[in-house]
Amino acid sequence: MMKKIILLPKKEESVLRFHPWIFSGAIQTMEGTPEEGELVEVYDARRHFLAIGHYQIGSIAVRILSFRQRDIDRDFWKERISAAYRLRKALGLTGSDYNNTYRLIHGEGDMLPGLIIDVYAHTAVIQAHSVGMHLSRIELAEVVRDILAGEVQHIYYKSEATLPFKAQLGAEDGYLYGGENVETMAMENGLKFLVDWEKGQKTGFFVDQRENRMLLEHYAKDRQVLNMFCYTGGFSFYAMRGGASTVHSVDSSSRAVDIAERNVALNFPEDMRHKAFSEDAFKYLERMGDQYDLIILDPPAFAKHKHVLRNALQGYRKLNGIALEKIQTGGIIFTFSCSQVVSREHFRLSVFSAAAQTGRKVRILHQLTQPADHPINIYHPESEYLKGLVLEVE
Repeated sequence: MMKKIILLPKKEESVLRFHPWIFSGAIQTMEGTPEEGELVEVYDARRHFLAIGHYQIGSIAVRILSFRQRDIDRDFWKERISAAYRLRKALGLTGSDYNNTYRLIHGEGDMLPGLIIDVYAHTAVIQAHSVGMHLSRIELAEVVRDILAGEVQHIYYKSEATLPFKAQLGAEDGYLYGGENVETMAMENGLKFLVDWEKGQKTGFFVDQRENRMLLEHYAKDRQVLNMFCYTGGFSFYAMRGGASTVHSVDSSSRAVDIAERNVALNFPEDMRHKAFSEDAFKYLERMGDQYDLIILDPPAFAKHKHVLRNALQGYRKLNGIALEKIQTGGIIFTFSCSQVVSREHFRLSVFSAAAQTGRKVRILHQLTQPADHPINIYHPESEYLKGLVLEVE
């Protein structure tokens, strides 16, 4: 029999608004002692059913899978993943040699909280952010294999760094399916790139910037481009295709810089317009001159928790301030925040403060976000994590 969680009076309001998280402070009592990752039923103080979800230890106590009573079984996973795949197919992201890279499952945005699945050519990379999803990984992989039969030949599980360390699961990254003769090159809008899902960040590539990279391409012609926090060079090779006169890629990771150089060479062999540097971003910005007229600032998340929000905003202000001060007149800045706890308003205010300190005239040309294969659950504003601005600086 499924264990039950009873909420305190009036703490059911967010659930009735379909928010998919139950916080530990909202719980009155538990009937039974659920193990971490176990399925539990959630009830209000009057014992009215509210939801079913995965129990976990921590601030977020339950990640809700369904707001009605139903079995969370293979058919459930098949229903949710099939719906997600149909959306990506409708977006034109599947079954194409021109683009074979997309996000199949985006956690709460696809009503599967705690689960991320990215597809690179013939490999799907599964990442669990909750114990419940980790425990379901084999069944999830089987369902993905069945739904994407013929498209996906390998399934890699990469969750060592994303699961709660206190759960002591002993989780290991590795192939759940396939794993022999794996192709590590994928395509995005006709551009080739290598994906390092085994040792790279996240699932190996930042799929969420696909449309923003395309926009950058249109601004790149004849410009001197600086791609800060370049990782494996996504913005760099789009700038090259856009006709940039020079592209410099900078990242603190020498491994990422090496892959960035290889990615540029895949698309533009022996092209001398590109150079890459392994260096701290702030140090590079401080010592550079005013040679650039297109700068990309795409740093890792400066804040993962609300208690470091103030420091994060100061970081964004400092980073953007240096770029705004040094960019050439008429220059363009693509600046981003991928911190979930940094709101669109917070980020814009940080950039505004940086601009005001320089005294330069700055206009916002575009306000950017994540693409449609990273859908935002309207009941879960936290799933809108990527914010970006395109600035023109006089």
